[in-house]
Amino acid sequence: MTTGRRSDARTSASAEAARRMLDLLAADAPAEAVAAQPARSRADGAGPEDLAWIEETTQAALSVRRVLDQYRRREAELVALFDTAGDLARLRDLDAVLRAIVRRARTLLGSDVAYLTLNDPAAQDTFMRVTEGSVSAAFQQLRLGMGEGLGGLVAQTARPYASTDYHSDRRYRHTGTIDDGVAEEGLRGILGVPLRLGEEVIGVLFAADRSPREFTPDAIALLASLADHAAVAIDSARRLEATRSALTRLEAANATARAHSEALHQASDAHDRLSKLVLRGAGTDEVAAEIAALLGGGVAVHDTDGSELARVGTGPVTPSAASLAASHTEGRAVHADGVWTCAVLAGAEPLGGIVLTGRGELPEADRRLFERSALVTAMLLLVRRSVAETEDRVRGELLDDLLAGPASSAHWDGGSLTLRARRLGLDLTRPHAVAVLDCEPALRSRLAVLDCEPALRSRLAAENARTARRLGGLAGTRHGHAVLLAPCDRPGVLAHGLATDLTRVLGTPVTVGAAGPGTGPDEHAARHAEARRCLTALHALGRTGEGADLADLGFIGVLLGDRADIGAYVARVLGPVLAYDTERGTELVRTLHAYYDQGSSLSRAKDALHVHVNTVVQRLDRVAQLLGPDWNTPASALEIHLALRLHQLTRDGNGTPPQCR
Repeated sequence: MTTGRRSDARTSASAEAARRMLDLLAADAPAEAVAAQPARSRADGAGPEDLAWIEETTQAALSVRRVLDQYRRREAELVALFDTAGDLARLRDLDAVLRAIVRRARTLLGSDVAYLTLNDPAAQDTFMRVTEGSVSAAFQQLRLGMGEGLGGLVAQTARPYASTDYHSDRRYRHTGTIDDGVAEEGLRGILGVPLRLGEEVIGVLFAADRSPREFTPDAIALLASLADHAAVAIDSARRLEATRSALTRLEAANATARAHSEALHQASDAHDRLSKLVLRGAGTDEVAAEIAALLGGGVAVHDTDGSELARVGTGPVTPSAASLAASHTEGRAVHADGVWTCAVLAGAEPLGGIVLTGRGELPEADRRLFERSALVTAMLLLVRRSVAETEDRVRGELLDDLLAGPASSAHWDGGSLTLRARRLGLDLTRPHAVAVLDCEPALRSRLAVLDCEPALRSRLAAENARTARRLGGLAGTRHGHAVLLAPCDRPGVLAHGLATDLTRVLGTPVTVGAAGPGTGPDEHAARHAEARRCLTALHALGRTGEGADLADLGFIGVLLGDRADIGAYVARVLGPVLAYDTERGTELVRTLHAYYDQGSSLSRAKDALHVHVNTVVQRLDRVAQLLGPDWNTPASALEIHLALRLHQLTRDGNGTPPQCR
């Protein structure tokens, strides 16, 4: 009986202790509360057998508690990893995801500090990217060289490393910079795991305490899992950024392509419109007006010499040589001095320039349109030049036949030449002058100008042809000189104007000898020969770069002329004196005769005239007023004396001048 009651009591005590431990486990009581149960049973008077059973049961309960704690910890880790995966799925901001991963690493490992570094391939080191729990600015800016410190070793070897107390751990290569940063942060126990993308290590994830700590394999595995998620986040963010950049570039490229296509379409349409104008025979004025309308500005078109061919919607404007040269070199329109300039080219040959005013910065489409306009203008100028060259060739052949003269052929037909001229719009019955031109500097060695002569003569011929078209005449080359036949009854004035204008345009002296006027096709050969003699005389007299006819050469012209107009010569030299005598009945001409006949002696002249010497002086003063103060210089005196003799001859011949040869 007694033994049975004791057995029941023991069973009751053991059952009570087991129930209490189950209640503690169900209530998730601390392990210390479970471990305290044997002591409590001992205090309650449990026997040795009960205590032995209770202690065994307590160990089993603690083992269950440890398993439950491990499951809870694993559950928390899985939740954290699941949350991290969710963050990755919603990835928008890489920095936010990395901060969340570092924060979870610190929480799950219960560490004082967590941080993440990324590798810099260019600098061959790893740098701090995100920190959580750090208080040191120097630590947050650390860079670790490959193989330096714990983190540098992880980055270099792609293996996790842990240190219970970093300061005293000699397994790692310590540097002053790293040790100072770690010391300032106060870190002791440090764990680092690699961030890997396949075989590539892109950084390191760390957990660290400010006291020595032994990191368990579970802690290392957990941090490695978070590191894998961080690596995925970084890779996904990089790929997303690359995709976004590619999309941005693609959108920009599409926009550029659309704009380029639109610009090409507009330029093509404008090119077609302008080309149709040219093909239907429009002039530069119409083309310039169309360009101005297309671009909304003023337009001026110039030839190679800067002369204006057309201008619409702007004042006079000339393209600068620098802008034309730059446009020629670059093959594009150039903006300078507030205007746009584009060289008009046929291949590499300059044909002129086109200027756009009233526009600031041109969009690419308008710029292309302006450059297309220059191409069409080049086509127009080429067409005009081709037509002009054809006309010049026909006109040159007619000029050759006219200058050959009747002596050139027994079949020479002046009437046929007149008809040919009429078809070209020339009326040979009108007075025409012949001019012979050259651009050889007379006083320079021919060797010195040998290289430049072909180019100069070519330009002179082109300008001469341009002048012929403007004056309604003929231009060509004969006996190595440029020749112009133009409607004119004052050849000296024509020659002077040609010499002045062409010297300015060519930048070298142009000498022009002229003769005329002639009023029939059979006269022009003789006028051409006379103009050549005049040109030769100009060079011989040192008057290179001037223009004149034989009459302008004074008595030299009289000697050289084959149809000397003595009356005109006398009138040019003595005209004012003759008119004065005629109007007032004075004897200035008679006084001049006596003065020169008496060797320019006043005393002998007054005796020959039977007047007082003061009268001679007064008459000569009047002559000076009429002829100019230099009338008595040697050259002028020679001219006047010759004119007096010729005047006397004409009077002796009953007022009729000697016949011209």
